[in-house]
Amino acid sequence: MTVSLVIVSHSERLAHGVAELAGQMAQGEVTIAVAGGSADGSLGTSIDKVMDALQQANSPDGTLVLLDLGSAVMTTEMAIEALAPEQAERIKISSAPLVEGAVIAAVEASTGSNLDEVAQAAEGAVMVPKVRDKESE
Repeated sequence: MTVSLVIVSHSERLAHGVAELAGQMAQGEVTIAVAGGSADGSLGTSIDKVMDALQQANSPDGTLVLLDLGSAVMTTEMAIEALAPEQAERIKISSAPLVEGAVIAAVEASTGSNLDEVAQAAEGAVMVPKVRDKESE
């Protein structure tokens, strides 16, 4: 098994898009579950969707959760509290940027890295520049 990922977003389409991109980069070797949007499909978060995603991604090697905005953290924390302690202790919430963090985490997980290594790699995504500074060239 490998570390799995859960993508939590206020938008169902965004969650699926991030999971699709990360999954392609990891060449499908990592389980990536999504919890996007509220229960009625509008923008928001749903504790039931997060709990379902955490169950789908449940891995003995651990699960890293990547999220978009603040209330997604609260919803995810409530969902984790409702899980059995032995599952909850194998879940980490990441403060990494959603897209970059998910891609890097998926690739890192696909190499067999442990949960701490996957989480650390995702967190490092914040340091990856998107645009080169022309003044430093």
